[in-house]
Amino acid sequence: MTASDNRTVLRLAFWGIPLSLSVMGLKLLAWWVTGSVALLSDGLESLVNVVAAVIAYAMIGYAAKPADAGHPFGHHKAEYFSAVIEGVLIVVAALLILWEAVPEMMAPSLLNAPALGLAINFGAGVVNALWAYVLIRAGEAHRSPALSADGHHILSDVVTSAGVLAGLVLAIATGYAILDPLLAVVVAGNILFQGWTVISRSIDGLMDKAVPVEEEEAIKQAIAAAAGGSLGVHDLKTRQAGPATFVDFHMVVPETMPVGDAHDICDRIEDAIRAVHPGARIAIHVEPEGEKAHGVRVKTTASRV
Repeated sequence: MTASDNRTVLRLAFWGIPLSLSVMGLKLLAWWVTGSVALLSDGLESLVNVVAAVIAYAMIGYAAKPADAGHPFGHHKAEYFSAVIEGVLIVVAALLILWEAVPEMMAPSLLNAPALGLAINFGAGVVNALWAYVLIRAGEAHRSPALSADGHHILSDVVTSAGVLAGLVLAIATGYAILDPLLAVVVAGNILFQGWTVISRSIDGLMDKAVPVEEEEAIKQAIAAAAGGSLGVHDLKTRQAGPATFVDFHMVVPETMPVGDAHDICDRIEDAIRAVHPGARIAIHVEPEGEKAHGVRVKTTASRV
């Protein structure tokens, strides 16, 4: 990720804080106007969005710090901690919603000023939908786990809001007040699922999961095209740490090849990999012919390993 990318991601994370506060305020206003426990559940989820936005901003800023003596590979994984915390907060929000909804199911009540409350909540949902789109696109473009997690969380909030609005309209039309707390329970279930999804994605990153298959294939092709002069490449490993991609492998060369020539091949391969994966961190172990190949191999034009 370039310095410009870092600034863009950090700026988006910052603006997520006041925007989340505004949306939360609108949703809680809708609850206050109507007394709907389903709208309260929607507002509580937005409270999580506010906390998550603050954490994301802090972690993205920390992750952008350059490598130092204590962290020679950088601070990229800090974003995953943000996403894990957000996932946990999502689960907490779901439990709070259930805490409110279950007693209400025992004694459901009709809503106050439903039209005004629904209109306010609808407006908040539109704002959220637009912001979720921006965050998800930016998270993918800049390879930011924190922005992506935030965007998908807000998108789940939008889906939740749409379901709540549709259900409350049905409750008002039919007079079945119990639909309100039932909707809140459904919302809680959806939020629990989203929380688990965010946590599991982040755990993959913390556990040094390899890059997606299609990306690894592109890396292999780049190596194969640029490895002329070597005798083969093996033990290819990749991992993703936030926006950073790490690639390392062994390259076999003839025993008589000068170090300078081997170094030139390495430079060529590194340029080829960075052409398909800008900013990739690459480590190449050069070894003489005769070493036993192991791990993932890359077939080159002169492969003997």
